[in-house]
Amino acid sequence: MARVLVGLSGGVDSAVAAALLVEQGHEVVAGYMKNWINAEGVPGDCPWEQDIEDARAVSKALGIEFRVIDLIESYRHRIVEYLIEGYRTGITPNPDVWCNREMKFGVFLDYALGQGFEYVGTGHYVRKRTLADDRAVILRGADPNKDQSYFLSLLSQGQASHALFPTGEMLKPQVRETARRFGLPVSEKKDSQGICFLGQVRMSDFLRHYLPDTPGEIVDTSGRGMGEHRGLHLYTIGQRKGHGVASPREGMAYVVVGKNAATNQLILGWDHMDSPGLYAQRCVIGSVSSLVDPFHPPQQVEAQPRYRSRAETADLVARDDGRLELTFRKPQRAIAPGQICAFYDGGQLLGGGVFEEILDSR
Repeated sequence: MARVLVGLSGGVDSAVAAALLVEQGHEVVAGYMKNWINAEGVPGDCPWEQDIEDARAVSKALGIEFRVIDLIESYRHRIVEYLIEGYRTGITPNPDVWCNREMKFGVFLDYALGQGFEYVGTGHYVRKRTLADDRAVILRGADPNKDQSYFLSLLSQGQASHALFPTGEMLKPQVRETARRFGLPVSEKKDSQGICFLGQVRMSDFLRHYLPDTPGEIVDTSGRGMGEHRGLHLYTIGQRKGHGVASPREGMAYVVVGKNAATNQLILGWDHMDSPGLYAQRCVIGSVSSLVDPFHPPQQVEAQPRYRSRAETADLVARDDGRLELTFRKPQRAIAPGQICAFYDGGQLLGGGVFEEILDSR
């Protein structure tokens, strides 16, 4: 049995993870990562006080030690600044993926190892296997509707080897039932839907606190003026609502297909396959992370360009600059620089990277 520090968020998934690890006989301590509190004037509703109370109640029910671990400064530097700078430079960051790499399995794991723990346990819906040579393999979660392996696509082997995911073998209804079996006080608590640790807040409202509006012209793909936008950082490729231009008739929708930083123009097109800029096949991937074995292009993978999309067959080719060129067999909708692409072989997570350039668009 091992010493395990469980990241207890105040929700049901991490609570059940802690309960299962205790049941398995591990020496378990619960740690709440205090990553964010809303400063005066900053939009958001981070329920950290209630979450701490709930996490403490779960720890008491399980009879385990509870710690509040202050990681606010690390979160500000590693996540919030990355988020703001990304939008400032025109990319579309993914704070949830970076939060797992930099916070949960970054500074939180470093804290755990420094305190003599062997593993960090979380409530992620992923499965872990250990190979004969002790390397860790991450598989999609048993519940296809809750699988969270995409969010772990930038983890290193060293990070994965010190992780435990007890709920990854379960379906969500089983997790709820297990929480009831253990008598956990969060068994009926609703799942959090907010941005990683920021809580319920519209990204546009959060960004406008840090980045000033920079209004510019909205144009169509032929350059015809259509109106005025509030700032390019407030829009993403593929966005159908919130750009302020009404569709001319039912069944035809305007969608964001491009952003021209040089002219500060937001470009709208039609939401269909032939709309220029909306669909792409060839992309450049940077910040590549491999979980088990290094990538050896040319190589075929299943590439998942966003959390709720399907993994599609794609080919990787090495570039002279050290990055990878990824070509999907089928055009993909609304790929934007800054987003994360996860690579799979069947149900096994191979790693991932960041979309840095779109080489073609339709």
